[in-house]
Amino acid sequence: MKNFGLTLLWWLISAFTPVVLTLTAVRLLMTPIFLQIEYNLPGFPADPYGFTKQERLYWSGIALEYLLNDAGIEFLANLRFADGSPVYNQRELRHMVDVKNVVRATLQVWYGSLILFLVSAIFAWKSGRWLEFRQALRRGGLWTLLLLGGIMLFVVIGFGIFFVAFHNVFFEPGTWTFLWSDTLIRLFPERFWRDTFLFVGGLAMLGGLLLWKWKIE
Repeated sequence: MKNFGLTLLWWLISAFTPVVLTLTAVRLLMTPIFLQIEYNLPGFPADPYGFTKQERLYWSGIALEYLLNDAGIEFLANLRFADGSPVYNQRELRHMVDVKNVVRATLQVWYGSLILFLVSAIFAWKSGRWLEFRQALRRGGLWTLLLLGGIMLFVVIGFGIFFVAFHNVFFEPGTWTFLWSDTLIRLFPERFWRDTFLFVGGLAMLGGLLLWKWKIE
């Protein structure tokens, strides 16, 4: 029974490795630094309705802050442009509430997975099973490469289909589409999300490659 429990633990570590690496990449990108990088990438589309790069950085930074803080939707609902008009309409505000809920749930999964890995690492070190733990991580690294490699290929070939499918999984259909003139689209056009998925996948796959290439002695 003890051996079964240990085997299950190591397979759980391998199975959660892609989750940990992917969510770590997601959290790394949820920073003002990524916004700076993304808006300054060559060929990033200008806003046809007039936002400058600095205005995009300003408003997107506030949107990011909302997703990570404990404030209610009034944090965004009270925002106004210089002419007094609201930055977000009611449809956009509803979606941002949904996004915040998804972000919170995602971060909870990330925290829980990190705790699992930390406790398992301590257990493996103290019980003389460090080699088994490393083998589980190495296997998880390979799984990350295979899984994320397939997803990234899909993103590159058919991002539009992937984007719709992704949103329909996490959000109620019809609640996440907006006009081209809406603030959310002006701040975060399709190019932004394509790059984000590619960055997340690339970072997670790099982590998976490092784990897979980790020599076990």
